[in-house]
Amino acid sequence: MSLASDAAARPSGFHVSREVQQLAYRLLAVALLCAALSFATEAFFTANNILNVLRQASLLFFLASGLTLVILTGGLDLSVGANIGLSACFAATVIKATGSPALGTLAGLATGLAIGICNGLMVAKLRIPSFIATYGMLWVLHGITYYYMAGETIHGFPPGFRQIGSGYFLGVPIPVYLMLVFLLAGTIFAQRTIWGQQIYAIGANPVAARLTGIPVDRRLILVYAFSGAMAGVASIVFLARLNSAEGDIGEAMTLPAIAAALIGGASLFGGVGSVFGTFIGALILTLVLNGMNLLAVNANWQPLVTGLIVILAVWLDMVGRRRT
Repeated sequence: MSLASDAAARPSGFHVSREVQQLAYRLLAVALLCAALSFATEAFFTANNILNVLRQASLLFFLASGLTLVILTGGLDLSVGANIGLSACFAATVIKATGSPALGTLAGLATGLAIGICNGLMVAKLRIPSFIATYGMLWVLHGITYYYMAGETIHGFPPGFRQIGSGYFLGVPIPVYLMLVFLLAGTIFAQRTIWGQQIYAIGANPVAARLTGIPVDRRLILVYAFSGAMAGVASIVFLARLNSAEGDIGEAMTLPAIAAALIGGASLFGGVGSVFGTFIGALILTLVLNGMNLLAVNANWQPLVTGLIVILAVWLDMVGRRRT
């Protein structure tokens, strides 16, 4: 249930909804993590490290915010990491061929959007379960990207383009400003628009949603298209940050993006979650990974920790559903 619908249904008098309580717990977790890492390592609570955490969280948020809308409908998009790879490689090619960062950016966004629309059509029109459709798309994209790049690397982009991923404004990384813009837009869309409320309704009960006249197929295509477009945004920021494009760029981002959405309160069963919660989830996951780096934990442990966090988040979601 969304915050808006929950607020409409609650009885008169002071009442704190379950979603608000869950967000408060997650904000408390952020505070406790920051306090623990501040005691564990002096390097954590410095301006440079805090800005680095926010920059890393923004890259994860771009991907996870689009994925959150898919999860709200009860679906899953496993192709977002591979989407980043192909979108970034196409954008890099256009920039090098034309010398125009604007055309390259449009190419990256259009590629991400097109992939998302294909996913939406497979799920909404062909009735293929989202897990199977997007897992198949993942391998299709990997195949295209590796064939297209043929093991080559494209690097060296104009300084103006690199500002998108590496630049600062008033001492704050530009990706952080982009994250705040998408956070505000995504929250308003999901919580304050009819389309957003219809997405929650589809996730809560797709049969009832169809009977009430909600255009379920079109909304499903919309959320997968949005997820693909956000992967396109992430590909541009990655490209500008790394100053190079390879076939495996973004490959390792899918699981952390799913983890961020689940940590933020999204339910794999659909109908529960928020873009703001995903922002908190991305922040928590980034703090954990940053803490392991500062404490010199072996990098091989990081995927293991991410996987365990996903398992824990799904288990807590199942326990919460049984209680309600």
